[in-house]
Amino acid sequence: MNRRIVAAPAALLLAAGLALSGCASPSPAASSPDETPRLGEVSPGLPDGPVMGQGTVLEVEDGAELCLGPVAESAPPQCSGIPLVDWTWDGVEGVEETGGVRWGSFVVQGTYDGKTLTVTQPPIMLALYDPMPLEDPTGGEPGAGTEADLLRIQEELPDRLGDAYFASYPQDGWLFVDVLWDDGTWQDAANGEYGSDTVIIRSTLREVG
Repeated sequence: MNRRIVAAPAALLLAAGLALSGCASPSPAASSPDETPRLGEVSPGLPDGPVMGQGTVLEVEDGAELCLGPVAESAPPQCSGIPLVDWTWDGVEGVEETGGVRWGSFVVQGTYDGKTLTVTQPPIMLALYDPMPLEDPTGGEPGAGTEADLLRIQEELPDRLGDAYFASYPQDGWLFVDVLWDDGTWQDAANGEYGSDTVIIRSTLREVG
């Protein structure tokens, strides 16, 4: 018996195609570009190698700490800093002591793990240290920040950066910000949020070499 093949009307083929397309998975929407994180929303990575810091080494009962931020000028001084691992006072000059507390001003080199600094080299008395001059991060140019903007940013920083924030001050259109450690992450965030001509992040721990 011969069979006849009957062509489906074009309207039916079009309807079937629309039905199949309606059942298919939709194409994923294009993702929007990632927004630049604001200062304080990202954290710096750990140093790749040894770092050095200049400050007051203070030892009370819980061990020695390197204070890189503000120090209360009392006798003995008072401050809070990075716990030092493998610190020893043996052979170290420039040490003061009173009431069972020892302290002195030193350049300390070691490895930083985000919580502690493991000392890897003998400390250098700060009074005898002759550092290389640092490059001017402003390039000798004034910043673009107004006094009102810089003061507003300055007021926000302690909450944003927490204990890693030490101090800041406005000068010549710039806001100079001293922090415990930055590998460039916070500087990039500040540039993205405020522009590259407003905030300078300065790390008190600096990589060696």
